[in-house]
Amino acid sequence: MVENDQFQFYLRQVDSQELDKAVFQLAETISPKINCTDCGNCCKSLMVNIDEAEANHLAQHLGKSREDFDEAYISKGESGRMVINSIPCHFLEDNSCTVYEHRFAGCREFPALHVPDFNKRLFTTYMHYDRCPIIFNVMENLKLNLQFKPSTTE
Repeated sequence: MVENDQFQFYLRQVDSQELDKAVFQLAETISPKINCTDCGNCCKSLMVNIDEAEANHLAQHLGKSREDFDEAYISKGESGRMVINSIPCHFLEDNSCTVYEHRFAGCREFPALHVPDFNKRLFTTYMHYDRCPIIFNVMENLKLNLQFKPSTTE
């Protein structure tokens, strides 16, 4: 088992509330030290879900009809679920969001280290481990803070 797989297993054994507290504290310390516009990897690689209210709001902000907005920026699945239809995001320019004040909830929430029940999102968190410097640094510091020692035997 590789170290991060071992750590995920280890984290599932940690009390959920204690883990949330540790992750929240690390995120509060680390996030301000990282300028997201230095990388913009989340906007370059994430598929963001959008709801009707968000689509209406951004269409209005952009001065577009919903029909034109959807045609330009949205893909709809058979279930009616909507996602941005381009990776990288249409609204990313020079690693900055051109609609930042009007961005979607999924964008606002990322990297979701402030959301409770962190141990239920370990798979998703590790999907972004190499992508997001905040996640990477929080996870590596969490290993240190919890005094995690990976097994050297496979």
